Amino acid sequence: MGQAPSIVPGTEQDIYLVLDHFGGRLGRAWVETDEERTDRDTLLRDLLEGQYRDPQRIVAFNTSEGWSRDVSEEIAETLSQLCAGRDEVPASLEEFLQRHGHNAELQLSLL
Repeated sequence: MGQAPSIVPGTEQDIYLVLDHFGGRLGRAWVETDEERTDRDTLLRDLLEGQYRDPQRIVAFNTSEGWSRDVSEEIAETLSQLCAGRDEVPASLEEFLQRHGHNAELQLSLL
């Protein structure tokens, strides 16, 4: 049996999406993201800049290669390395890093 063609047009890159918690009655939702801002480097930059309120989970997928997976642990590890040279971790990332087990050597904010 042959492989079915992708229903997603023209995307051959890895796509990263964030499940964010908006608090209270708003709850959690997958954040709507412009197609040009779904790559790994942009995701990391947006996380470090506090573009997400309270990230819960990050998934990546590539429809042309036919895979998807939870990359929360991988992203948390990378963020830990990127934050190591900073005075403090952005407040929006503290719980994400704690939840995914990568906060031991980081200076968390006091706010």
